[in-house]
Amino acid sequence: MRPWKRLPRPRTLRARLTFGLVVLLAVSCAAVGLAAVFELNGFLTSRLDEQLQQTGNRFAVSLEHGGRLPSDHDADNRGDDRRQGAGTFGARLVDGSATSAAVIRTGGVADVTLTARDTRQLAAVPVDGRGHSVRLSTLHGYRVTASRGLDGDVLITGLPLEPVEAAVHRLELVAGIVFGAALTLTGVAGALWVRWSLRPLSRVAATATRVSELPLASGEVALPPRAPESDPRSEVGRVAGAFNRMLGHVEDALTKRHASEERLRSFAADASHELRTPVASVRGHAELALLHPGPVPPEITRALERIAAESSRMGEMVDEMLLLARLDAGRPLERQPVDLTMLVLDAVTDARAAGPEHRWTLELPEEPVTVNGDAHRLQQVLANLLTNARVHTPVGTKVTVSLETGGTTVLLKVHDDGPGVPEDIQPGVFERFTRAEHRRRKDAPGGGAGLGLSIVAAVAEAHGGSVSLESRAGSTTFSVRLSSV
Repeated sequence: MRPWKRLPRPRTLRARLTFGLVVLLAVSCAAVGLAAVFELNGFLTSRLDEQLQQTGNRFAVSLEHGGRLPSDHDADNRGDDRRQGAGTFGARLVDGSATSAAVIRTGGVADVTLTARDTRQLAAVPVDGRGHSVRLSTLHGYRVTASRGLDGDVLITGLPLEPVEAAVHRLELVAGIVFGAALTLTGVAGALWVRWSLRPLSRVAATATRVSELPLASGEVALPPRAPESDPRSEVGRVAGAFNRMLGHVEDALTKRHASEERLRSFAADASHELRTPVASVRGHAELALLHPGPVPPEITRALERIAAESSRMGEMVDEMLLLARLDAGRPLERQPVDLTMLVLDAVTDARAAGPEHRWTLELPEEPVTVNGDAHRLQQVLANLLTNARVHTPVGTKVTVSLETGGTTVLLKVHDDGPGVPEDIQPGVFERFTRAEHRRRKDAPGGGAGLGLSIVAAVAEAHGGSVSLESRAGSTTFSVRLSSV
């Protein structure tokens, strides 16, 4: 992995804008600082070259012929330092070798020992009268010029670069402090400015977060107030305006959907309520006809029996639809302590009587399990789950009902080792009118309307719980999670 890919990167737009502002300013400061340093270094170096030109090679010439000047035989053998500044360096080279080298100190002239590397550097200085930079072992940085001597030797004269380097380093230090303070202040001020500029966008994000937390799937939804709009000519203003228009469309759609659901729910409740009486009447007349003491042809008896059975099934369907309509309307259920263990025992007893060909087992804790809820509706949940396991599995299937407790949660499980729920209907198995006819037992009585599991889900949700399914070939488990408080 490349090193820069492991570096932390700003994630928010505010951080990115601030980071970009600081980076651009840092690049600008670096460019200005480098330009100032190079310009100052070049300027001071050129002034040093001018001083070398003015100084000439008098000191270096004095090192020829054993250190005596041709015009002044009384000069000191160690070199002529008259009118020479402290730090002036002189050397004499013959055939690339240094015969003498000295530097002017405050108290006089001092010899300088040159290393082989120093000698090579001085020998490489071109004899062009221009200044060149070298770095000597004992004297450090020097600006030197080379000229021809009287005997064909090379005379080196130099001035120290220390004042130039000191001035440049001081400029670097001052520039670093000033630019660092400028970057810090700009970063803080830029962050505040970007935050203030992006306030409308933050309000849009806050409004979107509140909308995302609303239960939009069902029921009447009241959307939060619109995000405040800013200048429509700005990018943030256009985003806020588009977002508010989108919220308006969503609110209109949700209002229309809620009104449609209310009409459908009202129709289902009214229809179910109105159908209960005629269905009960048909069933009653069929049962009354079956009780007629006179002779009745067998085919008439069979027809009356089918009318009674189908009217009974239709009555159950009407009751289920009416229950779903009431749950959809949010009508509260009874809330009282319910012995869930006893409900499970009774439900399994009824299931064993209805399906003796199945193997029914129980896995219950030693202590009774109590929940706070509606006993009748919870009994209906158990009955629907056990009926579903009995009807949709072949003879000999093992069905296990278990209760588990943990903290404030009770988990009711109904497990069977039947063929499983088809994968294509598992996502919508708790939706209304979902059926899997091709997996039903051939000998099962007339199928229901596909409302049993939807009632299980609705009752569980009405109790503040949930229901889930895990199914594959040979293992199907319906889990109902309820609160024990």
